[in-house]
This record gives sequence, structure tokens and C-alpha cells, in this order.
Amino acid sequence: MATVLHIDSSARQGSSAESKFGSHTRRLSARFVQSWRAARPQDTIVYRDVGQSPPPPVTGEWIHAAFTPPAQREPWMLDALATSDALVAELLRADLIVAGVPMYNFNVPAQFKAYIDNIVRVGVTFGFDRSRPGEPYWPLLTEQRKRMVILGSRGDYGYEKGARLEHMNHAEPSIRTAFAYIGITDVHGVAAEYDEFADLRQKDSIATAEAAVDLLVAKLAKA
Repeated sequence: MATVLHIDSSARQGSSAESKFGSHTRRLSARFVQSWRAARPQDTIVYRDVGQSPPPPVTGEWIHAAFTPPAQREPWMLDALATSDALVAELLRADLIVAGVPMYNFNVPAQFKAYIDNIVRVGVTFGFDRSRPGEPYWPLLTEQRKRMVILGSRGDYGYEKGARLEHMNHAEPSIRTAFAYIGITDVHGVAAEYDEFADLRQKDSIATAEAAVDLLVAKLAKA
């Protein structure tokens, strides 16, 4: 049995499969999880919607609390880290993270950035020792061999590797960087494009992305 952490981060409510103004990433992530349930009904699915219920952004108090040794934390520090603790616990429990993350202005939504800031935790998901020879930082989740799937959507087109706007895609690369930093490097991605065009190209892109999601489920569910 495995645990799947399903995260949605779109500001849009609902799926574009059900509503004209729904989210494409919610559509893709729901499809992935539904197919995963069919293939592996014994697995546990944990759902987190940071798009509609975003984590609080990191504050000075949060930083003070996070860098204070656990045994020395005061009650207000525990309160400051409560949401982060819950998010980290979900992440640590998960074997597979499925994240629906649209591109907003060439990067991830602020809601998902807040999620990343809350789960990249010193002493919990990454280590730090200024006296350590060589690299003072190291990932703490490497041995857990977690996998991740990023399901994206973009208003324009051509953000894939080698395409016309690859250099402007700071969404998926930034996610991969942050999660690799804590030790999650087995990452797969699918994205739909042409959202702002709202024409046949958009429909074809969504259909292609859905087919890619189905193939990815078939591949990962066997591993």
C-alpha cells in the first residue's frame, strides 16, 4: 500500500471538464487520482487544496521559530509553525505527490510558493551544519524515494524544453529545484497549453495532456 498526496493550487474552482471557467490543472490532477484509484484501490489518497485554502506566508516569527531547536521553542513558536508542521507531516507520509500547478506570470501561484516555503524546513526536510566540510546543506528525504508528478497549464504555448518560451518557464523548473533540495528528484510532468487562445489548439492540448496523464498513471502504478 502507498499514500498519495494530491495537491491543487489553482485559484480557479472546479474542473474545466465540468465548467467553462474551471481549472485545467484541477482537471488533470483529478483525472490522475481517479485513474490511480482504479489501478490501486488499496492506496490512501490525502487531499490538500492550497489554491482555495493557502498556507500563511513565511514571516519573521516563522523563521525565528523554525531555526530555534525544537526543545527550546516557546508556545508562540509552536503556533507559528502549526500549519507548516501539518503540511510537512503530510509530505513525510506520502509516497507519491501529485501536484496541480498552473503557471501564473511565468512562475507558480503564490499559494503554491507559500506551500513550498512551509515544507522546506531546516532539520526536518533539509539539513544544515555550517561546520560541515564541503556542502553545509543536504536533503533529508532522499532515502524515502518519494516520487512526484507536476500537472500544469499555461496560457501561451511553447514552454517545453527546446521550445520558443522555454527560457520563460520558471514554474516547473522552480518546483523541481525546491523538491530536489529536500531529496525528491524522481519527478514527472504533464502540461496543457493554449489556455488564452480558447480554440481547437487548446482542446487538442488538453486531450494530449489527458492521454499523457493516463500513460503516466499506467507507468507509475506498476512501479
